[in-house]
Amino acid sequence: MDPNSQTDGIPAGAFGEWLAGFRASLLGNRGSDVPCGECRGCCISGYSVQIRPHDEQARALIPAKLLVSAPGFARNELTMAARPDGTCPMLHNNECTIYRNRPQTCRDYDCRVFAAAGLAAGGSDKAVINRRVCEWRFSYPTQSDRAAHAAVKAAATFIATKRSSFPGQRAPAGPTGIAVLACKTYAVFLAPDIQQRPDEEVARRILAASRKFHHI
Repeated sequence: MDPNSQTDGIPAGAFGEWLAGFRASLLGNRGSDVPCGECRGCCISGYSVQIRPHDEQARALIPAKLLVSAPGFARNELTMAARPDGTCPMLHNNECTIYRNRPQTCRDYDCRVFAAAGLAAGGSDKAVINRRVCEWRFSYPTQSDRAAHAAVKAAATFIATKRSSFPGQRAPAGPTGIAVLACKTYAVFLAPDIQQRPDEEVARRILAASRKFHHI
């Protein structure tokens, strides 16, 4: 899947600028400014929404019966499951009823990450998002933009296909985790000799780059 193989589509922005902004959103609470238009893909695709302690305004507006603890979440973090039809409980008449106070998870979500990584967002349950991913078109004002995008896609491909090379197979298996890790560690694949390195060494470099990213 190569969402940027055609010229028509929806402008996703200059790749380098988008990547810098997305990486910044992973480190803080700035969120992503996604030109969603009429698309509500992330609101109707069965995602559970993580509610963090600092999401006080969102938590106050979400009925308590919709919030539950979930395995793997940090203490004091809750989740809001989607309805059986995959829609978010806070979506009514195709609009988010708490948009101005939506949780950080929603503010951070950016389906352009899948276009960046050359991945689909998931299976048939993510069909609306997958269509949007195929429509995104990044621009490349400089050669660095193209090199960065190639590196993100190379990182995603390695993570997805070389999971056994990671110690204890400590690599994400789902498309979201793969795409996010690729954006965190793409610089590993800017090295001119990376393709000649053993897979285990490349995997170690990815893990080291991920740790470094979180200590920027």
